[in-house]
Amino acid sequence: MKPIGPLMWEHRLIEKMAGLFTREINRIKEENAVNTVFIASAVDFFRTYADRTHHGKEEDILFRDLEKKRLSPEHNRIMRELVEEHIFARKTVGRLLEANRKYLGGDKNSITDVISCLKELSELYPKHIEKEDKHFFFPILDYFTAEEQAAMLKEFWEFDKNMIHEKYRKVVEEFSKT
Repeated sequence: MKPIGPLMWEHRLIEKMAGLFTREINRIKEENAVNTVFIASAVDFFRTYADRTHHGKEEDILFRDLEKKRLSPEHNRIMRELVEEHIFARKTVGRLLEANRKYLGGDKNSITDVISCLKELSELYPKHIEKEDKHFFFPILDYFTAEEQAAMLKEFWEFDKNMIHEKYRKVVEEFSKT
């Protein structure tokens, strides 16, 4: 298996979650109410799965290793764009969390912010994923030997194995502060 395999599998789940946002936007508009549990779960999904787990493997392993290679100007440009899109997604998920908190606190005007964030994420991720799947992942494999790819894949598995421990260690640390 190539190291891009797990990343592309993860894309399918991220696409499904982002796809739920259009339905949620329509529901919010119909009911003029936010399903705060859905939003909290979506924030958790994007922070833990899409960002820390998926983007973590991309940025902390794949992009790190690509930085050591002589990339073509096009591949270097695409990699920089992908990092910027990850940053934008993080900020948007943070805004979504804050809008959900405001709504829970009684601020009905935050519905607009919730809808805006869901829309931005639902528009970002399909384009972002297409860029990675169709224009980046396959060409960049040529920069790596078979041995380097195997080592990267192994590092991906190790990264994933540690994620659940990292997540819940942070949960306990946050509760310990209060």
